Amino acid sequence: MLSIKKDLLAALAAGLEELSPGAGDKAAFESPKVAAHGDFACTAAMQLAKPLKLNPRQLAESLRAILLKAPAFERWVDAIEIAGPGFINIRLKPAAKQETVREVLQAGTAYGTQAAGSGQRMIVEFVSANPTGPLHVGHGRQAALGDAICNLFATQGAQVWREFYYNDAGVQIQTLAASTQARAKGLKPGDAGWPESAYNGDYIADIAADFLAKKTVKSDDREFTASGDVEDMDSIRQFAVAYLRHEQDLDLKAFSVKFDNYYLESSLYSSGRVDTTVAKLKDAGKTYEQDGALWLKSTDYGDDKDRVMKKSDGSYTYFVPDVAYHLAKWERGFGKAINIQGMDHHGTIARVRAGLQAAGEGIPPGYPDYVLHTMVRVMRNGEEVKISKRAGSYVTLRDLIEWTSADAVRFFLLSRKPDTEYIFDIDLALAKNNENPVYYVQYAHARICSILTTWAEQGGDEASLKSADLSALDSPQAQALMLLLAKYPEMLANAAAGLAPHDVAFYLRELAACYHSYYDAERILVDDEAVKRARLALVAATAQVLHNGLAVLGVSAPRKM
Repeated sequence: MLSIKKDLLAALAAGLEELSPGAGDKAAFESPKVAAHGDFACTAAMQLAKPLKLNPRQLAESLRAILLKAPAFERWVDAIEIAGPGFINIRLKPAAKQETVREVLQAGTAYGTQAAGSGQRMIVEFVSANPTGPLHVGHGRQAALGDAICNLFATQGAQVWREFYYNDAGVQIQTLAASTQARAKGLKPGDAGWPESAYNGDYIADIAADFLAKKTVKSDDREFTASGDVEDMDSIRQFAVAYLRHEQDLDLKAFSVKFDNYYLESSLYSSGRVDTTVAKLKDAGKTYEQDGALWLKSTDYGDDKDRVMKKSDGSYTYFVPDVAYHLAKWERGFGKAINIQGMDHHGTIARVRAGLQAAGEGIPPGYPDYVLHTMVRVMRNGEEVKISKRAGSYVTLRDLIEWTSADAVRFFLLSRKPDTEYIFDIDLALAKNNENPVYYVQYAHARICSILTTWAEQGGDEASLKSADLSALDSPQAQALMLLLAKYPEMLANAAAGLAPHDVAFYLRELAACYHSYYDAERILVDDEAVKRARLALVAATAQVLHNGLAVLGVSAPRKM
């Protein structure tokens, strides 16, 4: 129905131009809040009434008369009704909605994808956990969000680069090394001599044991062999980092998340990028010295106060390498950048953008985009789960996957807006009923596959459904299902533009509900061959869209459950 909607919009634009030259850009369709009011709604008459000094309802009547004569409306529209002060409600003919089934079956996995953003190079940075412990459920929310956003933009034709950025040489890494050394020396939490700031999880003991055994560990971005010498702090540090990077890789593999690149904060210093960035800001006249420190004039770019870049002791504040890193993103040709981070990073947004603007490289003011998320609480048997034996102080991503499934974790973590607190209910994730959203959606897909399998066993050919006569699809339930299928491409485009993968989860739940309603209303494998093929075509198209939408979220679409 994509081409039909375009034709109708073009006719609407022409009609508006006829009423008021230049008004064609107001051509737009909305979804009526009440389904009984029609399939499309148009508010253009009310928007134009005031500047034209006309009664909006009379203007709507004039527009209706013009549209009724338009070939596209004559072919595809059943009725145009005026409601209230000037709403125009449009009811499509069944044939218009039936075209959607044909479009879905012809396009297959490509249905919903567009080339609108073709050629756009963009980078999405997410997870970016320092290698100091296992990935926690907050990192899991980042992984789900980041991967789904990448998939969303890929459907819009963008060239997407997934990047993981981490600090491999900061205070936390020193703490990791000291903790591992203490374990290697036979100490444990609570012992005299155990470092006060040490990490207490059991994973530290595992690292120490493998270090003493002189093992080799390999991760996606490094490989290292332990010296086994408890006094060799550099070897302990490098081994611990490689060990935990490997552990994080296992977590991400269990979650089916892959990255194109791992970017080290240390490289920003070793390559001279941080010093170059500071020099660039100085040369641009965007810094000043005060109280022995170097300050950025970030208030020139909307920040609430100027920010210290270099402290009196000569060390840089943490946002300076962030500015250098994002300059590197821009220089690498990524015209769009998105960062998926926790809400605690909110304060860095203004200063990073200010630094980028001050650098004078022509970077847009809103670069990069940010998606900030809240943490995740985990409930089991009605009680909050706060710790993991493995991690010591928090629930890990792998715990959550092992307790439920990767599919459940992904769908659940994507089922709410990122900035809203989320409670992950393990009992709900394990439930095999309609209350479990991922089960509900996957079951709809499996239910359809079961029908298609039964038909295939009777000699049916699924490929032949592409040419089925669809005129029998005229019931209210079939019409509602087809109209919802038609909304999928626009929903995807809007979800990408709004950085809102939760919209895909909402849509899939709505589509599953609509399918279940249709299934309850009409038998599929009826005796009438023409009716049966039409209904099979509709449910096959529904299965395809469920499959496509679940793929965007990184969730499987099982054929059997």
